[in-house]
Amino acid sequence: MKGIKSKIYDIAKRRGVFWKSYEIYGGLGGFYDYGPIGSLMKKNILDLWIKNFVIRDGLLMIDSPAIGPEIMYRASGHEEKFTDYMVKCKSCGHVFRADEILKESIENPESLNREELWKAMKRNNIRCPDCGGELTKPEKFHLMFATRIGLGKDAFLRPETAQGIFVNFQNLYRLNREKLPMGIAQIGKAYRNEISPRQGLLRLREFNMAEIELFIDPEENPKFEEDTYLFLLTSDGKNMKIKASEAVKLEILDEYVSYYMVRIIKFLKEIGIDVERTRFRQHAKEELAHYSKETWDCEVLLSQGWIEIIGISKREDYDLKRHSEYSPYDLRAFRRYHEEKKLKIRKLRPKMEILGPRFKGMAMKIARKMESMEYEGGELIVEIEGEKYKIPEDGYDIVEEEIVMNGERFFPHVIEPSFGIDRILYAILEHSYYEREDSEYKVLKLNPKIAPVKVGVFPLMAKNSLDKVAKDILRNLRENGINSYYDESGSIGRRYARADEIGVPFCITTDYQTLNDNTVTIRDRDTTNQKRVKIEKLLKTLKNLINSEISFGDINEEKIS
Repeated sequence: MKGIKSKIYDIAKRRGVFWKSYEIYGGLGGFYDYGPIGSLMKKNILDLWIKNFVIRDGLLMIDSPAIGPEIMYRASGHEEKFTDYMVKCKSCGHVFRADEILKESIENPESLNREELWKAMKRNNIRCPDCGGELTKPEKFHLMFATRIGLGKDAFLRPETAQGIFVNFQNLYRLNREKLPMGIAQIGKAYRNEISPRQGLLRLREFNMAEIELFIDPEENPKFEEDTYLFLLTSDGKNMKIKASEAVKLEILDEYVSYYMVRIIKFLKEIGIDVERTRFRQHAKEELAHYSKETWDCEVLLSQGWIEIIGISKREDYDLKRHSEYSPYDLRAFRRYHEEKKLKIRKLRPKMEILGPRFKGMAMKIARKMESMEYEGGELIVEIEGEKYKIPEDGYDIVEEEIVMNGERFFPHVIEPSFGIDRILYAILEHSYYEREDSEYKVLKLNPKIAPVKVGVFPLMAKNSLDKVAKDILRNLRENGINSYYDESGSIGRRYARADEIGVPFCITTDYQTLNDNTVTIRDRDTTNQKRVKIEKLLKTLKNLINSEISFGDINEEKIS
């Protein structure tokens, strides 16, 4: 549909879905406010996400701070590696992401390094998109927002919610009675200092994420038999439609990745995404994030092309191992043996009288780390907070112990499905938008579960007690948890059109027949059909419709009695 993006943004601003932040001061790139309609729609998406992924699978849920100390992001690798390549116009001074301005010229430009990007720009004669000027050579640009805590502690705003989960692994593992697999979920804001966020909700500097970190034992092999079809685009360019179970048998996917792909498809269908316009694209090796062994993006076809809305990454043991190296804590799980084993090990006993004067304030952290280590011979190096400390030979004793082992410690591997809520919300708007052929009125065909407003209540005329009855109905619906609104302005047709434009699935009209037989009309947004229902049965009927327990065609005395 031509111009669908501009039509969506027009509705979004006029009707309170979303708009640019700080407009009275000229706006600020990459920041958007959600209005009354958008805020509720986002909440409904997240409520369904919690129901489908957290409650259904019995995951634990946390809420960690958005600001983290520098050392945490040094350990996670973000401080060093979380960058994009930037180019700047020598004429107008505008800046752009190098891979973004190459997307129409080559495939997968995000997989190219600095020199490859520069060669591709020259080969395709890439100029400034705004003025046609000459562009500079690509340079790295750090994507995290830096800040300070108090007077002197460096920190960053989180670029993902995941690290708050990893650093809490010990607490969560204990709360889960030291059992794997263990899924941890978190919903919250994340922040990335994007170079040129010119894509509305699709490229934000502050955005909403819903993430799961599933901690697994890599030696366990679960079986999920799924016949759901998936559209896959592999890193070597193969397009296929294949059953999830078949993709696992052919070793295209592993069990956990296929499991989440199937769950994602079912979730997207429920919230109103056209799953025939979705695919899972595998990252090329050069494209992978520094923490990922394998990544698949769930992409949705929008007016701007294929857009990533969800990522599934196999982070393996990268994060827990790194945080164990940079902190004095051992973030390993425990795997029990079937039979006990007797082993002789050499343990370290730190001498504080030597370590204290030598390492001062770090001595206790070093000693604690030494006590958790097994001595393997040679020079002893202890790494804490990214710093390496050489321990003198007289700073410890070596004690040989015979121990009975009933298991071993290991670093769990991690599967991470990460959901971009803002992109999902926008994709729902595009996929649900259409215009009526007879009137060209704009309609959002939102699933009632996602629709921010469920019911519009209209008196045919705002007189003769029709308005009073309508307001009584409105009050009853709201008191019973159905978000509804009242409208008595203009013709009934125009009121229906206004409701359709923000996706209201059902409208109630009180008319003169209402005064005679205590019935009202229910109008269905998608078919525009109307049926009469007794007021005393209205609440139950609407609840059944909103929860998809009946269809509009099912409304009759037998179904709703």
